Amino acid sequence: MPIGGIESVIYGTDDIDAAVAFYEDFGLTLASRTDTEAVFRLEEGSRVVIRRADDASLPAPHYAGNGVREAVFSITSHAELAELAASLAVDRDVRRDDDGTIHFTTDCGIPLAVRVWTRTPVVYSPDPVNAPDNVKRLNQHRRWRVRARPKAISHVVWRVRNFEESWAFLRDRLGFRLSDYQIDAGIFGRAPGVNQHHVVYFQQFDVLGPPPHSTGFDHICFSVEDVDELYAGWNYMGRRGWANPFGGVGRHRISSAMFCYLLPPCGGMAEYGADSDYIDDSWVPRRWEQSFGGFLWTSNILPFLPEEVEWTVTFDPASTPDGTVPAKTAERFTPARGGH
Repeated sequence: MPIGGIESVIYGTDDIDAAVAFYEDFGLTLASRTDTEAVFRLEEGSRVVIRRADDASLPAPHYAGNGVREAVFSITSHAELAELAASLAVDRDVRRDDDGTIHFTTDCGIPLAVRVWTRTPVVYSPDPVNAPDNVKRLNQHRRWRVRARPKAISHVVWRVRNFEESWAFLRDRLGFRLSDYQIDAGIFGRAPGVNQHHVVYFQQFDVLGPPPHSTGFDHICFSVEDVDELYAGWNYMGRRGWANPFGGVGRHRISSAMFCYLLPPCGGMAEYGADSDYIDDSWVPRRWEQSFGGFLWTSNILPFLPEEVEWTVTFDPASTPDGTVPAKTAERFTPARGGH
């Protein structure tokens, strides 16, 4: 199997206690804690590791402030890991831990690692959704949620100076697949061993959202079961005093995913995500107009969202094996201003 999902993210922060308080409220399970490190483990086996920003074990910072200093991806076998390490060592330093994990830096300076890891499947059973004359939940009440309990890491996002150059390294050297392209804004990429819409997003640092703009870590997304868990998590975190930078929840147009962003004290943002698209190698990537691609709806109209956007979406046949767009794919995506 090729490279898969995210095994762990490793933060560098100036306040471990505050980071632990946030992620416990966020719904993660604390697996271990010392004066210098806290480790949260999710049900799939992935981890969030929090260390002091000056910890010598961390890669050198490639941006200012707190945040994720290294993302660790999975791979299935030691043989594949050895082959990958040899290919990377041709033009960059590759450091190997005692457990075989390899560490390296991308062409744009982002520290990454890959280790052998087998993800544990998690059990999700979202409540069916009812509509008039399309009843999926008969004589059955929806479950009541109290708070969110994420079970998996979905994706990680970096703000970079040139998103195409940053993406090229993962595509050409790690085998990542293009999921979708947001014109002048960023690239969504899928690890070849998973089916979720994207595992990484490289965002042009100076085009999305209000200033100030800077490069570096942007956010990490954690998967929750459904819209109810996402809203319950948002409400719980609000009652605990944690800020939501976008004032609520929303749904992305590109990946179909619902989102709720929060501001952890250890840097960047932490996102609850739900109901994302899942794709495979038959997927045809699309090219989205920058603003139209961002948000389908938000609970609050954000100041940087225009009232009208250009409805421009095209397919990218160059990304398909035979250079064509299957008819059923084109028919499956037919934007209409009425929404039906």
